[in-house]
Amino acid sequence: MVIDSHSHLLAPPELYAFMNRLMASRGAHGWAVPDIPDEAYEKQNKRLLAIMDRVGTDMQLISPRPFQSFHGEEPASMVFQWIGLVNGAIEKICNMHPDRFRGVAGLPEGPGTTPKDWIEEADRSINDRGFVGVLLNPDPSEGMNGTPHLGDEWWYPLYEWLEKNDVPALVHSTACRNEREDYSAHFITEESIAVLGVLRSSVFIDFPKLKLVISHGGGSVPYQVGRWVAESVHPLFSKNRPLQEHFHDSMRRLYFDSCIYHKDSIELLVRLVGSDRVLFGTEKPGSGSAPDPRTGRELDDLKPVIESIDWLSAEDRERIFEKNARAVYTRI
Repeated sequence: MVIDSHSHLLAPPELYAFMNRLMASRGAHGWAVPDIPDEAYEKQNKRLLAIMDRVGTDMQLISPRPFQSFHGEEPASMVFQWIGLVNGAIEKICNMHPDRFRGVAGLPEGPGTTPKDWIEEADRSINDRGFVGVLLNPDPSEGMNGTPHLGDEWWYPLYEWLEKNDVPALVHSTACRNEREDYSAHFITEESIAVLGVLRSSVFIDFPKLKLVISHGGGSVPYQVGRWVAESVHPLFSKNRPLQEHFHDSMRRLYFDSCIYHKDSIELLVRLVGSDRVLFGTEKPGSGSAPDPRTGRELDDLKPVIESIDWLSAEDRERIFEKNARAVYTRI
């Protein structure tokens, strides 16, 4: 079985049309729920299922489309309303095709709120909607430098809830409101900051069973690993690190997905952290749904890429394609 652990909502356009109205009024006309017929959802489902069947994906774990989460918009009550609607749309899709989809909930990380404020929506999604995890934006300020990094105790109320309930978090940035980088570049920036923030902190001392899956292969960290190894053993820096261990061992406290669209990068990631720490993920359809000029195959068609890595054993491939997702997202 092939489980794609990194995919996002493919919703009817009516849902996003409602978001435009919501943003235009800023809630002045109340928080009405849009009446979207099942047929509109099923039209999008058929499109997605056809893609999955074509590339050999049996199941997708669906989360909100990150750059349309609008975490930086005010008032925060609008963000809470919008994320609740998006999670409701994911629930509907999962109920329509329970053998093909599982939900990963968005968190209402609105301006002026704290992780403690998001737990109610997370709890509702896990325990009432039957979702299997949450999507965690490490930068709700969306590039405006207003959020502590993931190693800060500011995040601890959420970590406590996640660990207590055995709920994994897929760490994935959303939009970017500054002019220095677009949202796609911001993904990599924030996921890199997330990895380093957590591994330089006491998070895994205080929450040893916390499950964090870092999107896009861990940002830039695995591909600059020599620098971080050097820092972890350098006498000027290492004495201030709560995790007194080799950086390679710290990396294995995290999980990573294969959503990096390049064979050499995937090979490096698996060699670095092990086949038991990499989850198959494609974000398909998404930014990688473009043809590779060398092969003609879409860049996010990653199943044959992983199958072509000749030094992976059959057990390695089975872990990446299915077993690791089941081990992390135990509610599957």
